[in-house]
Amino acid sequence: MISTFSIIARDPVTGELGGAVQSKFLAAGSAVIWGKAGGGIIATQAMANLDFGEIGRAILAKGYSAERVAKALLELDPEKEHRQFGIVDANGGSYTYTGSSCFDYAGGICGENFAAQGNILVSEETVKALAETFQNTKGTLARRLVLAMDTAQDAGGDRRGRQSSALMVFKEGGSYGGFNDLAIDLRVDDDPEPIKKLIHLLDLHELYFNKSTPEEIIDLKSDDIKKIQAKLAEIGYYKGDSDGVWSKPTEKALFDFCGWENYEERFLTGSRIDKTVFAKLMEK
Repeated sequence: MISTFSIIARDPVTGELGGAVQSKFLAAGSAVIWGKAGGGIIATQAMANLDFGEIGRAILAKGYSAERVAKALLELDPEKEHRQFGIVDANGGSYTYTGSSCFDYAGGICGENFAAQGNILVSEETVKALAETFQNTKGTLARRLVLAMDTAQDAGGDRRGRQSSALMVFKEGGSYGGFNDLAIDLRVDDDPEPIKKLIHLLDLHELYFNKSTPEEIIDLKSDDIKKIQAKLAEIGYYKGDSDGVWSKPTEKALFDFCGWENYEERFLTGSRIDKTVFAKLMEK
């Protein structure tokens, strides 16, 4: 019984699809959220039918609407009254379903670009908080999803307690290296504060995998370069002089440092540096 609350959504600007879940259930992220960039996203829970995820994702990729897919899935399932699920399609259409045999409180709210649902909750305030926070929060899709989950937990959450949480975001070429569409896949499988831990993991994900924004880029002056050269020499990456002149050996040393520390997505060529990388380097 995946007694849980979840929210799935689409960002109409970036085209990203994402979902977040928390449950008193071990490793809920392994079962609840299913998505495909350019197709749609599904959350399946309660007495979860995982075929809803696998089959529904494939049908959504064909361009069918959330409502059409939901009706098809329900027609296939003789145990539908024990199911709960939400669907958001590639155009932002949404659908949420709660079977009559799901344990109270159970229910859902959907609107343009999102679907929120939960079962075995303290009250309906959890689902309301999911929807209202998501709709009224700015930022990336991932950040909006985890903030909605955090607010929903404060509103009551799962009546049985807390155990696991997960966040997934799908975007064309969004993975590390651009090889697939799984841009974010973060899971807390067993923790007394799973949403707080999930937020921490998202902070780390943004540090390691987000590319530098213009506001995060420092154009290096001679004194900055001297500091970088001296620090890289101190920790064993650079063997030249700390002369304040940007050079190929200096850039290679910084590249090696970034690769070793997993900051390669933030590495910049030329006499520039990401301000977070600069701060982390100086801390070494």
